[in-house]
Amino acid sequence: MRVRDARASDLETISEIYNHEVEVGTATFDTEPRDEEGQREWFASHGSPAHPVLVAEEDGRILAWASLSPWSERGAYSRTVEGSLFVAPDAQRRGIGTALTSALVERARVAGHRVLVARIETTNEASRTLLLGTGYVSVGVMHEVGEKFGRVLDVEIFELVL
Repeated sequence: MRVRDARASDLETISEIYNHEVEVGTATFDTEPRDEEGQREWFASHGSPAHPVLVAEEDGRILAWASLSPWSERGAYSRTVEGSLFVAPDAQRRGIGTALTSALVERARVAGHRVLVARIETTNEASRTLLLGTGYVSVGVMHEVGEKFGRVLDVEIFELVL
């Protein structure tokens, strides 16, 4: 397995991985799948070294993807980024998330970011374990901020000061 920068030709698989979670999970609070145009716009907004999209690839197959996005458009937050990570269902629990998270942390350092932030739904133990294992710390819970599949959801916020 290797981690590399995503290419436009990876967007179909990136979208499949993401939209699967939109439809069946709570790793994203999106409730509508991304269409091809929306996915292209998202990818174009991540075209700089400060906000990369990375993929984990094995034998020519994209198994997972991760990205750094601005935490806020307000200027004072310019050195704070949010990490996102999604792994294909059949590729989970193989260390791919750890490899991508480590790569994101390194990219954030190289880009001169100061803080990485992550948000997860509080019952997502796999993501919680991953974040804590890669140096993030929990900084609090936002209660009842989401609703998906008829469930009211809490979100735990994590940060990694670089």
